[in-house]
Amino acid sequence: MSVTQKILTSLLLFIPVSLGSALYHLDPLVIFLTSALAIVPLAAWMGTATEEIAVVVGPSLGGLLNATFGNATELIIALVALNAGLIEVVKASITGSIISNLLLVMGLAMLLGGVRFKEQSFQPLIARVNASSMNLAVVAILLPTAIHYTSVGIPELSIRNLSMAVAVVLMLVYALTLLFSMKTHRYLYDAGLADHATPEGETSPAPTNPKPHQPSLKRWTVVLLLATLAVAVESELLVQSLESATEQLHLTPLFTGVILLPIIGNAAEHVTAVTVAMKNKMDLSLSVAVGSSLQIALFVAPLLVIAGGLMGQPMDLDFNPFELVAVVVAVFLANSISSDGLSNWLEGTLLLATYLVLGFAFYFHPA
Repeated sequence: MSVTQKILTSLLLFIPVSLGSALYHLDPLVIFLTSALAIVPLAAWMGTATEEIAVVVGPSLGGLLNATFGNATELIIALVALNAGLIEVVKASITGSIISNLLLVMGLAMLLGGVRFKEQSFQPLIARVNASSMNLAVVAILLPTAIHYTSVGIPELSIRNLSMAVAVVLMLVYALTLLFSMKTHRYLYDAGLADHATPEGETSPAPTNPKPHQPSLKRWTVVLLLATLAVAVESELLVQSLESATEQLHLTPLFTGVILLPIIGNAAEHVTAVTVAMKNKMDLSLSVAVGSSLQIALFVAPLLVIAGGLMGQPMDLDFNPFELVAVVVAVFLANSISSDGLSNWLEGTLLLATYLVLGFAFYFHPA
């Protein structure tokens, strides 16, 4: 068992601790912290279960399963918060997840991978396709806010209807990106992963005809369902204690949504991206970081708009302008750094420095 696995396993102890804290009505800050720590290993179990099921059901259905459950933890937390009426926190978590994946995750991966390997490469064509998709997502979430701030007296219903129309377009684009990556141009993605399967300086082991890995579909399906249910319960505890805990910590809802919640929901993915980058598999690392951002922008955000309509919560894509500035900065910098298909430790440092500066700005932002 690796060090990461040992840490994640030990964090499972916070599940009964968080449940006990809620049962005995302890300090909301205790409930918030313990439930946040409990979500981290559960998210890792969800990811592992999804990958194991994908092995059994095949690449096409498995790819769709990974694409659907890739950000399930963040989606569950956002749905629970949305149902509780914390709409501004939900919106902040959307932009925060995009920023976190593009700056924090990609930055850590490039920094630690670059320390171990002088220069790492990945598919520039895929990077350009992802950049174009992210540019579309930025334009789509920018327009409702732009209309709100450039129109006098525009009804809120018009903003919600526009957001709903944009959400449908974004989900259609997401479906087309899946078709592109898993069907029509799958060879580009397969080639990228194959090129970086063996770390630099190592030789591939001689073929020994190992016994193929055959996971138990029934067992891992049960694990996925139980982990999802547990995440839903812990998310409920997290959201219920959120406002009181953040008041005690003197944090604004904006900082909580943009910085704290994405780190909690993405912790397992962060570890995965950094780990594979340190094995010189930058294609796989970037597919985790950038792919997660795309899924948030093209699938999770539109789905939350539609879910808000069904729940009776007025969820739309009219974001805080400062959040959009941060998203534009993150997308621009990530696209410019990844466009050449090469990375090094300095580029990773630049991404992390940008995330740190934005984090300070959100901390001192009064909204």
